[in-house]
Amino acid sequence: MSASENQAPLMLEVPELHAGYGKVEALHGVSLQARVGEIVTVIGPNGAGKSTLLNALGGTLPINGTAQGAIRFMGEDVSRLAVEKRVGLGMSLVPEKRELFGSMSVEDNLLLGAYRRYKQGEKNHNDQLGPVYDLFPRLRERRSQLAATLSGGERQMLAIGRSLMAKPRLLMLDEPSLGLAPLIVKEIFHIIRDLRSTGVTILLVEQNARAALQVADRAYVLETGEVSLQGPADELARDPKVIETYLGLARAH
Repeated sequence: MSASENQAPLMLEVPELHAGYGKVEALHGVSLQARVGEIVTVIGPNGAGKSTLLNALGGTLPINGTAQGAIRFMGEDVSRLAVEKRVGLGMSLVPEKRELFGSMSVEDNLLLGAYRRYKQGEKNHNDQLGPVYDLFPRLRERRSQLAATLSGGERQMLAIGRSLMAKPRLLMLDEPSLGLAPLIVKEIFHIIRDLRSTGVTILLVEQNARAALQVADRAYVLETGEVSLQGPADELARDPKVIETYLGLARAH
């Protein structure tokens, strides 16, 4: 289903978000939305404010950070809620640095992803372990291995898998292709596309514009803290400005 045809309910709605660090504002009135079941991507150059956007949405801006403007998740304003409350509602962020526990096994890292569900008394809090292993067979093979010994691609799989253990409704991915070899990037993006079938909505922040636009339904281009372009991903992939600036295909077209 194309983005223009998707009339699913709004899951995430962000009107006029301003956010930054201390007195430095990095986002200047950014507005975006994601509907249930969509893959929405935010592309743009380094320093555009992409990670700041995810940190504001996830609630992980530092103490001296600021965020103004509504962040509505399933109709509820979550802009003043703590990280844990947002996770409890179904918002899950996979940070750029992955933040795994290197001295713990792959399986223990995954089980930590379900800790909130365990604390809430869910009897089947580990019920996503099998599905995660099905999605990432390599993690099943390495389940007893220390996370610190994994390759970059495997660490990214583990970071995504750990977030999926919390059964998120919205999965926010910060630069999942960062530092990975091209073949591994292709595999990671295949997995992101496959996640659609699980019912999770994905907000993908990515510098690899080509790969992001291939998997996304809709896209936003973020430049110097502002949205400069937005629309269906396939349309943006044909936009001359996007081609010239982000896809490197100006001469071919």
